[in-house]
Amino acid sequence: MSDLRSANVAVVTRYYEALAAGDFDALAALHSDDVVFNLVGTTPVSGRWIGKAECFGPVVSVGVIGKLVADTIRFSRKWRIMCADDERVVGIMQGGGTATNGHEYLQTYCQILTIRDGLITELHEFFDTALVELALNDNPTQKGPSEPTRPFDF
Repeated sequence: MSDLRSANVAVVTRYYEALAAGDFDALAALHSDDVVFNLVGTTPVSGRWIGKAECFGPVVSVGVIGKLVADTIRFSRKWRIMCADDERVVGIMQGGGTATNGHEYLQTYCQILTIRDGLITELHEFFDTALVELALNDNPTQKGPSEPTRPFDF
Protein backbone atom coordinates (compact mmCIF):
# COMPACT_ATOMS: atom_id res chain seq x y z
CA MET A 1 0.00 0.00 0.00
CA SER A 2 1.42 3.40 -0.95
CA ASP A 3 2.06 5.98 1.77
CA LEU A 4 -0.57 8.28 0.28
CA ARG A 5 -3.17 5.52 0.12
CA SER A 6 -2.46 4.63 3.75
CA ALA A 7 -2.78 8.29 4.75
CA ASN A 8 -6.11 8.56 2.90
CA VAL A 9 -7.45 5.44 4.63
CA ALA A 10 -6.38 6.96 7.98
CA VAL A 11 -8.34 10.18 7.22
CA VAL A 12 -11.48 8.22 6.37
CA THR A 13 -11.05 5.99 9.41
CA ARG A 14 -10.99 9.15 11.57
CA TYR A 15 -14.08 10.34 9.64
CA TYR A 16 -16.07 7.23 10.55
CA GLU A 17 -14.77 7.26 14.13
CA ALA A 18 -15.82 10.92 14.56
CA LEU A 19 -19.29 10.06 13.25
CA ALA A 20 -19.51 7.08 15.61
CA ALA A 21 -18.56 9.32 18.55
CA GLY A 22 -20.97 12.07 17.48
CA ASP A 23 -18.01 14.46 17.37
CA PHE A 24 -19.12 16.83 14.61
CA ASP A 25 -16.33 19.33 15.38
CA ALA A 26 -13.73 16.63 14.70
CA LEU A 27 -15.70 15.59 11.63
CA ALA A 28 -15.75 19.13 10.23
CA ALA A 29 -12.01 19.50 10.89
CA LEU A 30 -11.36 16.62 8.48
CA HIS A 31 -12.87 18.63 5.58
CA SER A 32 -11.29 21.45 3.56
CA ASP A 33 -12.95 24.86 3.82
CA ASP A 34 -14.05 24.59 0.18
CA VAL A 35 -15.29 20.98 0.40
CA VAL A 36 -17.97 19.93 -2.09
CA PHE A 37 -20.81 17.56 -1.16
CA ASN A 38 -22.59 15.80 -4.05
CA LEU A 39 -25.72 14.13 -2.66
CA VAL A 40 -27.89 11.81 -4.75
CA GLY A 41 -31.55 12.33 -5.56
CA THR A 42 -34.08 15.14 -5.50
CA THR A 43 -34.61 15.53 -1.74
CA PRO A 44 -34.12 18.91 -0.02
CA VAL A 45 -30.55 17.89 0.91
CA SER A 46 -29.75 16.50 -2.56
CA GLY A 47 -27.52 18.29 -5.00
CA ARG A 48 -24.13 19.98 -5.03
CA TRP A 49 -23.21 21.90 -1.88
CA ILE A 50 -20.02 23.98 -1.81
CA GLY A 51 -18.04 25.09 1.22
CA LYS A 52 -17.84 23.86 4.79
CA ALA A 53 -20.40 26.43 6.00
CA GLU A 54 -23.02 25.27 3.48
CA CYS A 55 -22.28 21.57 3.83
CA PHE A 56 -22.31 21.49 7.62
CA GLY A 57 -25.05 24.13 7.99
CA PRO A 58 -28.05 23.55 5.72
CA VAL A 59 -27.17 19.95 4.89
CA VAL A 60 -25.85 18.30 8.06
CA SER A 61 -27.12 20.52 10.91
CA VAL A 62 -30.51 21.46 9.48
CA GLY A 63 -31.33 18.80 6.87
CA VAL A 64 -30.31 15.70 8.81
CA ILE A 65 -29.22 16.20 12.45
CA GLY A 66 -31.87 18.86 13.07
CA LYS A 67 -34.57 16.40 12.07
CA LEU A 68 -33.46 13.64 14.44
CA VAL A 69 -34.08 13.20 18.16
CA ALA A 70 -30.72 14.16 19.67
CA ASP A 71 -30.25 11.28 22.12
CA THR A 72 -31.00 8.67 19.42
CA ILE A 73 -28.42 9.84 16.87
CA ARG A 74 -25.63 7.38 16.15
CA PHE A 75 -23.95 7.31 12.79
CA SER A 76 -21.23 4.82 11.86
CA ARG A 77 -22.94 2.02 13.77
CA LYS A 78 -21.33 -0.16 11.14
CA TRP A 79 -18.86 0.93 8.49
CA ARG A 80 -16.27 -0.48 6.15
CA ILE A 81 -13.72 0.95 3.76
CA MET A 82 -14.32 -0.86 0.48
CA CYS A 83 -11.35 0.40 -1.54
CA ALA A 84 -8.81 3.19 -1.68
CA ASP A 85 -6.16 4.72 -3.90
CA ASP A 86 -3.91 7.77 -3.84
CA GLU A 87 -6.86 10.18 -4.37
CA ARG A 88 -10.08 8.55 -3.16
CA VAL A 89 -11.54 6.23 -0.57
CA VAL A 90 -14.86 4.43 -0.96
CA GLY A 91 -16.74 3.49 2.19
CA ILE A 92 -20.11 2.18 3.22
CA MET A 93 -21.79 3.08 6.51
CA GLN A 94 -25.02 2.52 8.40
CA GLY A 95 -26.46 4.80 11.04
CA GLY A 96 -28.99 7.41 11.99
CA GLY A 97 -31.58 7.73 14.73
CA THR A 98 -35.24 8.43 15.38
CA ALA A 99 -36.69 11.27 13.35
CA THR A 100 -38.64 14.02 15.10
CA ASN A 101 -41.75 12.77 13.25
CA GLY A 102 -41.34 9.36 14.96
CA HIS A 103 -40.02 7.39 11.97
CA GLU A 104 -36.79 5.45 12.30
CA TYR A 105 -34.01 6.87 10.17
CA LEU A 106 -31.53 4.01 9.93
CA GLN A 107 -29.78 4.78 6.68
CA THR A 108 -27.14 3.01 4.61
CA TYR A 109 -24.70 5.36 2.88
CA CYS A 110 -22.15 4.67 0.14
CA GLN A 111 -19.53 7.41 0.08
CA ILE A 112 -16.74 8.28 -2.32
CA LEU A 113 -14.37 10.69 -0.61
CA THR A 114 -11.67 12.63 -2.44
CA ILE A 115 -8.72 13.56 -0.24
CA ARG A 116 -6.01 16.14 -0.86
CA ASP A 117 -3.35 17.28 1.58
CA GLY A 118 -4.89 15.21 4.35
CA LEU A 119 -8.38 16.75 4.07
CA ILE A 120 -11.62 15.62 2.47
CA THR A 121 -12.19 17.92 -0.51
CA GLU A 122 -15.17 16.22 -2.13
CA LEU A 123 -17.85 13.74 -1.12
CA HIS A 124 -20.21 11.82 -3.38
CA GLU A 125 -22.90 10.20 -1.25
CA PHE A 126 -25.54 7.66 -2.21
CA PHE A 127 -28.41 6.71 0.13
CA ASP A 128 -32.08 5.68 0.29
CA THR A 129 -33.89 8.85 -0.81
CA ALA A 130 -37.34 7.37 -0.03
CA LEU A 131 -36.21 6.98 3.59
CA VAL A 132 -34.97 10.60 3.63
CA GLU A 133 -38.37 11.77 2.40
CA LEU A 134 -40.35 9.65 4.87
CA ALA A 135 -38.29 10.16 8.02
CA LEU A 136 -36.65 13.55 7.56
CA ASN A 137 -39.18 15.38 5.40
CA ASP A 138 -42.43 13.74 6.56
CA ASN A 139 -43.21 12.96 2.92
CA PRO A 140 -44.65 9.41 2.85
CA THR A 141 -43.57 8.39 -0.64
CA GLN A 142 -44.01 4.81 -1.70
CA LYS A 143 -41.33 2.86 0.13
CA GLY A 144 -40.67 -0.84 0.25
CA PRO A 145 -40.48 -2.84 3.47
CA SER A 146 -38.09 -1.68 6.18
CA GLU A 147 -36.24 -4.96 5.94
CA PRO A 148 -35.77 -6.12 2.34
CA THR A 149 -36.59 -9.71 1.49
CA ARG A 150 -33.04 -10.13 0.19
CA PRO A 151 -30.83 -7.84 2.31
CA PHE A 152 -27.19 -7.34 1.51
CA ASP A 153 -24.34 -7.18 3.97
CA PHE A 154 -20.91 -5.64 3.87
